[in-house]
Amino acid sequence: MPFLNKLIRILIVDDDEDDFFITSDYIKEIENGHFQIDWANQYTKALENMCSGTYDVYFVDYRLGAKTGIDLLREAVTTNCEAPIILLTGKGNREIDREAMRLGAFDYLVKTDLNTEKLERTIRYALERSANIKAIKKNEQKFRNIFEQSMDAVFITDMQLRFLDLNPAAIEMLGLNREAFTQYALTDFMENESLATHFRILLQSGNDVNDKEIEIKTAEDENRSCIFSASVETDMEGRKYIQGILHDISNLKKAEWLTLQTEKLAAAGRLVRTLAHEVRNPLNNISLSADQLLQEMKDEEGLLYLDVIRRNSARISTIITELLNSSRPSEIELDKTGLQELLQEVIDQAADSLQLKNVELVVDFQPSTFYVLADKSKLKIAFMNLVVNAIEAMETTEKSRLIVRLFSQENQAICEITDNGCGITAENLSRLFEPYYTSKRNGMGLGLASTMNIIQSHKGYIEVYSKPDQGTSFIVHLPLEETSKMPCT
Repeated sequence: MPFLNKLIRILIVDDDEDDFFITSDYIKEIENGHFQIDWANQYTKALENMCSGTYDVYFVDYRLGAKTGIDLLREAVTTNCEAPIILLTGKGNREIDREAMRLGAFDYLVKTDLNTEKLERTIRYALERSANIKAIKKNEQKFRNIFEQSMDAVFITDMQLRFLDLNPAAIEMLGLNREAFTQYALTDFMENESLATHFRILLQSGNDVNDKEIEIKTAEDENRSCIFSASVETDMEGRKYIQGILHDISNLKKAEWLTLQTEKLAAAGRLVRTLAHEVRNPLNNISLSADQLLQEMKDEEGLLYLDVIRRNSARISTIITELLNSSRPSEIELDKTGLQELLQEVIDQAADSLQLKNVELVVDFQPSTFYVLADKSKLKIAFMNLVVNAIEAMETTEKSRLIVRLFSQENQAICEITDNGCGITAENLSRLFEPYYTSKRNGMGLGLASTMNIIQSHKGYIEVYSKPDQGTSFIVHLPLEETSKMPCT
């Protein structure tokens, strides 16, 4: 009996001294036992000892004067007494037995049935069970800490993917209330309904889901890209449940997208500079030759053709200049600029277009002055391109609406320009800032490329969210100056 190789501290709680001696004598007769046996005959003293954690095992008599062993058991468990408590009674009572077990007693013994063998077995089982429970609680606490402190969203659901438990990261990611999350299912937040159904069927069939990329729309209507993993587990009562993780990769995807756009602009810039060099040399020769011929030629029809050559040569030269300007980093002169004032000037300049297309304008500026280091004229061009694009994307109807928001977040000034126009397909969205790419009939595809160039020159970046027939949001992030967010006067 390995558990008897160490000293076992036992407290017997009994208001009858004779019963204490009888019980303690039985315990002392246990072979190879090492015991420290103490007696408590008062309820309050016994509770104090039980709450202090001084003893390894407690034997508690049911009769304790005005109160009972059940009362003591209830109070001791409430105050986190973890050592095993064994209830003693003068005669068997099934109701007391059930109540004692329900409250957390490790065993229930009738005094008239006590003997050395029964007490040895009771103490051994109680200590072994207590050690197992402590080990389980320790592991549970360890995994609970992992669950609570994980930066990833960790969830537990039933087999219908209805939430049973969420860690704080999941609560924050999904934008839920701690008290109300059980009203939702994971599939409520999956953008792709067919994919959500596929995952539910897969898990209900007992299969795991490993590292699948999905799109989540939070309760606050925010889109997030996540890596989704889940597995089916079984609890101690044989009930199946699903546990899983959502790893938010939105920032990673955003960084990848911005890097890709920067690389595209750089590659396009190298191509344009090469082409411009190769085209301008022969173009200059053509222009010079046309000028010379213009001086020598007297034929009116010939002069007409020479004029066509000169005008188109000039147009080609202008286009090359515009291409070069769109592909090279903007040369900017930075000065402290108030964004509210700049955006208001942009809106004022676009007023005629808004009126002609019957677009409702909604301006939502946070009531603070946001300052950025900017080349005001160039930054106005960038925002004007975004506003004009938004206006042109909308039909001339009473429902057309343009929303311009300005607020701050984590030392960034954020401007959202949102329309409810035709939207952009996923294919076109991926190419949106490529130079020379356009969906407009007479467009050159340089407006948004130039806008991206200007914003990047201001150490900012642009995000785009769009759905066909639902509208588009351009979100511009610019670093705030330290003097920003001063109260408006």
